Amino acid sequence: MAPLLGNDSPAVEYTTKDSTKTAETKKAQDNNNTPATSSTSNALQALSQGVTLPGRPVFSDHEKARAHMLEHMAGAFRVLARHNCVEGLSGHISLRDPENPHVFWTNPLGVHFALLKPEDMVLLNEDGGVVGGNTKHPANAAGFLIHRALHMARADVNAACHFHSPHGKAWSTFAQPLEMLNQDVTMFYGEAQAVYGEFGGVVLKEEESLALANALGPKGKGMILRNHGLLTVGSTVDEAAYLFMLMERSCQIQLEADAAAASGRKKVYVDDEAAKFTFEMTSDPDSLYAEFQPYLQYEAALSARGLAP
Repeated sequence: MAPLLGNDSPAVEYTTKDSTKTAETKKAQDNNNTPATSSTSNALQALSQGVTLPGRPVFSDHEKARAHMLEHMAGAFRVLARHNCVEGLSGHISLRDPENPHVFWTNPLGVHFALLKPEDMVLLNEDGGVVGGNTKHPANAAGFLIHRALHMARADVNAACHFHSPHGKAWSTFAQPLEMLNQDVTMFYGEAQAVYGEFGGVVLKEEESLALANALGPKGKGMILRNHGLLTVGSTVDEAAYLFMLMERSCQIQLEADAAAASGRKKVYVDDEAAKFTFEMTSDPDSLYAEFQPYLQYEAALSARGLAP
């Protein structure tokens, strides 16, 4: 196969949020020899000292947008597979189509995540009917109900990830939110994190999928599903996938910190003001999109060298 995310990927024109402000900030920095500050930049701009780095791409037509999105969706599955998020037939990503917001792409049931390619994805309508893409494999029925409810409840959600990852499952047994133990987990500060405190078995009833979407709320980015796993959402599949990896690792850190605390050590939490500031600085869609790109670059390099399926 052609290298994943390789030279055959569609050419795109990138733009970054607040690019005009970024240019002004850069000019001021050049004159004053001072770094970017939180008042004039998001995290992506601040970390690059005001230089404009690629954020979410903008496309001239729907076909180019769709090709890019499906390529990154396949890449996200490969990244998550490499990070031990495969559990049999469980797990799925959904991605709203750029042309028709009432249909979404998802993965075929029964294909290993590490083998998925853009052309493998299935396009479903709001009734669960296959209306495009791969017609040889069915989609996950439980996944369809969960993702349909999310997309219908939140117009800002273009992508959602749900997997039965090991540390997410372990932490979900407590039905508790993650604590603000470090800088990274503050991306789930406040209403950005939710807990679904019920478990009714495999989600095959619409009532439970609606309850899941309601529990996430209007501002939720990540949710812990009791006795089940994790769920994250984003404006791009890159954002949702990065947040899933971050939430899974944060569950691991939480479990390890709690185990260490059992010996009598006292946990020191991030101050609320610092957690709020860090969340506001780092959780914008452009920064979260950029956070995932190094993982895709690594997958592309492996694929180009014949070291990946």
